[in-house]
Amino acid sequence: MDAPDPQHRVTVVVATRNRREELVAHLGRHEGPVIVVDNASTDGTVEAVHAAHPRVRVVPLPRNVGAVARTVGVRLARTPYVAFADDDSWWAPGALVRAAAVFDAHPRLGLLAGSIAVGPEERPDPLNAVLAASPLGIPTGCPGPALLGFVGCGAIVRRSAFLEAGGFDDVVRFPGEEERLALDLFDAGWRLSYVPEIRAHHHPSPRRDADDRRQRELVRSRLLTALMRRPWRVVAHELRCAGRTGRRGLLGALPRVPAALRARRRVSPTTEAALALLHAPTDRTPTDPTPTDPTPTEDSP
Repeated sequence: MDAPDPQHRVTVVVATRNRREELVAHLGRHEGPVIVVDNASTDGTVEAVHAAHPRVRVVPLPRNVGAVARTVGVRLARTPYVAFADDDSWWAPGALVRAAAVFDAHPRLGLLAGSIAVGPEERPDPLNAVLAASPLGIPTGCPGPALLGFVGCGAIVRRSAFLEAGGFDDVVRFPGEEERLALDLFDAGWRLSYVPEIRAHHHPSPRRDADDRRQRELVRSRLLTALMRRPWRVVAHELRCAGRTGRRGLLGALPRVPAALRARRRVSPTTEAALALLHAPTDRTPTDPTPTDPTPTEDSP
């Protein structure tokens, strides 16, 4: 539904760029208030949304700020919880009502990661099994396995916790922007949990970056996140493990290194201990999906 309803307690924030057709086709699937934040599209996205969904709030940005567009949307939301969606994804009917109830029942829950069904065949995203098997278990205050990672289009946040943690930053931008936020939420004592009965649908857009470019950008994001939050030995590990494709990612990180260093703040020993659990055993390759470094299926901001 397009019109905000005061009975709804979850706002859907959609970050988009130059995917007008997918966005317009899927906007009507969202339940509750919707905020579309447009990353300086050049394909008439803003005008198309106004014409097809006149009651949806559209925020046109003057430049592409990547995942920071989601932070813009969260700041504008007036509900206690915010669900993220991409222009090629949406939440299953009733999922947001159930999510609000889960948040209400778990006051230290800062982020809920739902399961993701991919494509018309509704294939389970491989990440679902990874999150379900999190070695962090189900601590007190968690409605499901505890996490230190998530995929943006499958996440719902407590607005206050998200803003307290700074939202998505303008250093990492996109893709791979989720890790730093997950670290900061966990470090502040918020719970992140996988709740599979709350489901998102994702029909990947054909307008996607090439795999080698995406891997290059993920290496860039891992290095920048490590510079901002992890010990120097982890930064060195990221440099050693980059590989040929990754080396181009490292070059892409260079212009953002000063900003990453200015934002540097080591996470606590407790958070580092949780990360150690997630990284054991150590026989994964750098591109394997893990709870701390999920390989996202989304591509839009």
